[in-house]
Amino acid sequence: MHAVGAAELSGSVALVSDGQALRSEEAAEAVVYFRPATPPKVTPAVEPYVMGTQRKQFVPRILPITVGSQVRFPNRDPILHNAFSTSPASTFDVGVYGNGDGQAVTFAQAGYVRVFCNVHQSMVGHILVLDTPYFTRPDASGKFVLKGLPAGNGDLVVWHDRATPWHQKLAPGGKGLAIQLDLIQKRVPPHLNKFGKPYGRSSDAGY
Repeated sequence: MHAVGAAELSGSVALVSDGQALRSEEAAEAVVYFRPATPPKVTPAVEPYVMGTQRKQFVPRILPITVGSQVRFPNRDPILHNAFSTSPASTFDVGVYGNGDGQAVTFAQAGYVRVFCNVHQSMVGHILVLDTPYFTRPDASGKFVLKGLPAGNGDLVVWHDRATPWHQKLAPGGKGLAIQLDLIQKRVPPHLNKFGKPYGRSSDAGY
């Protein structure tokens, strides 16, 4: 899906919370992307991405996609779920539904989209809609490689929902980067339901 090119960027991502280093595999939730100075052509994915609901969680919790792509929200639990967002980049509500494929939503605008469930307050997903095809995730050791990049300067960004994004203007090549993110945000941010009201006491009822 990437344009032909010989340049690459590599490095490693480490996560820290309350001054303590987290396990290296936890860095796999971060998203690493490169935005060239000259905006690249971005093609929506042919098939929808998937953010399912499983054991009262959105899976995957963090999902990077290209702008214009669709995301489907299948329910893999034996209970009712919902997926909605009031984020400026994309406002949607797929309704309350049982086990099954669920609806697909098109994300036409680049930006960060928080996804919640109107049934369960503790459920939160994060969709990063990117205007660049050059993105990846760190592996279980925290290392990443972006290949096939165009020559010239650009902006390298490392994003995680619980940290301030790390970014640096640079050109592909050179030595591997060692990047550290300090997780300072709550895993489940305070939020209201899709009607703009507090959740009820039974909003996280069991199966």
